[in-house]
Amino acid sequence: MSTHPTLSRWADQTAQAFAHWRRLTELPPSRRAVFLDRVRFVERALLLPVKVLVLITLLWFLFFSDSFSAAPPALAATAEHLRFFFLGYSAFSLGTGIIIWGMDEVGPLMLERVIYSVAILDAVMVAGMTILTDGFNSSLYWIFLALIFRSYASVPHADVQLILNLITTGCYVLGGGLQRSLNPLQDEAGSAASTVVYGHPSPMEAVLLRTLLLLLTTACCYAIQVLADRKRAQAEEADQFVHKQQQLEAAGRLAGEIAHQLKNPLGIINNAAYTLAKTVKEGKTITQQIAIIREEVERSDRIITELMGYARLAEGRLERVNLLNELEGAVNDVFPNGTSFDVKIRREYGPLLPELPGQSGHFREVFSNLLINAREAMNGRGEILLSARSDADLAAWISVGDDGPGIPPERLNDIFEPYFTTKLKGTGLGLAIVKHNTELYGGTVLVHSVLGKGTTFTLKFPARSLVRLRK
Repeated sequence: MSTHPTLSRWADQTAQAFAHWRRLTELPPSRRAVFLDRVRFVERALLLPVKVLVLITLLWFLFFSDSFSAAPPALAATAEHLRFFFLGYSAFSLGTGIIIWGMDEVGPLMLERVIYSVAILDAVMVAGMTILTDGFNSSLYWIFLALIFRSYASVPHADVQLILNLITTGCYVLGGGLQRSLNPLQDEAGSAASTVVYGHPSPMEAVLLRTLLLLLTTACCYAIQVLADRKRAQAEEADQFVHKQQQLEAAGRLAGEIAHQLKNPLGIINNAAYTLAKTVKEGKTITQQIAIIREEVERSDRIITELMGYARLAEGRLERVNLLNELEGAVNDVFPNGTSFDVKIRREYGPLLPELPGQSGHFREVFSNLLINAREAMNGRGEILLSARSDADLAAWISVGDDGPGIPPERLNDIFEPYFTTKLKGTGLGLAIVKHNTELYGGTVLVHSVLGKGTTFTLKFPARSLVRLRK
């Protein structure tokens, strides 16, 4: 059975809207600790006891008071509906209260949904009570203001906070509007009375002023939260910056010490093997073994030289790195002017590529290794595609692709392992360094290869790597 195109399109749009809402309301991990602290203090320590007193008061008002004995039929029917809603609201409040009380045993994502649902249903319940208590002129108006401040205090997410507070304001307007439609006589009496007392605003002006106050409070809370988010993000970025610098310095000291301790003994072994080869005249077998020793010592020396180069990089200072400049610099290093390589470089660069805090040598070495791999895979003849762009999350994407023979699928899982190589004189550290230096900045390396068509390496550096450096 086929689905109608309109229904299918509507279902897709609904799913996309729901997914967008989930992404919008989901707190990032960096803010969840702040969210849990706020919920623990505001919702559990302060508001749970207040909620119990409010529920007891509403229970008495809706079921045991005589407030609705002389109410118009429309309001009496509304009160009856509100009683049923109150029973469900009370059960929901009891369940969410238990969850909030035991919040340490509940996952952050579930707790976020609970807090958002509680905020919305509280606004709906107060709106229902507004219908029964003089509508726009009800003293419950101040509770709407309190709910706005409550969202500001509980939710450290400016966008979600704004949505919740706009819903709260909408509930006030809806509750007052329904009260006027259900009890028009009271509205007419209020309007007539307001025309007698000069200097006082009319009912419509009072409604507009109250609504405007709710909207202004919402806007102020949103602006303060945005400023707080920016300040918190800057503090987190500064901490990450210092932590990353300390990691680089520690790694540099360790790599330099290891390289220094190994390079001297290898030099001694190489010199001894050379001297031994000159003095031994006994036979071919010994000479071959000495040649093997010297070859392996030379290979080890190359590895240690690269390790010392990394150590020198790690000892540097962080700076604001322009990725396109480093990519072009790597192209000039790998394909200098005057070389005989028949390689065409094609570029697809997007606008506004973000800068990253780091050491330019790290990025230059990543790009150089990828370009060398592409050049050697094509035997110095072919086309290399360089692409650079940024996405909606400000993450930087850099790709280096070649039209060489490609990588067999069974080897794709091993190419980033240190010392794994298919080259006769390769050290097996090129792609390992690419992976290490990329992950050093929170990035990832993706590889796509098709036999006979080429290989593309794609690097992603996330937005959290972006910090503002002091000049």
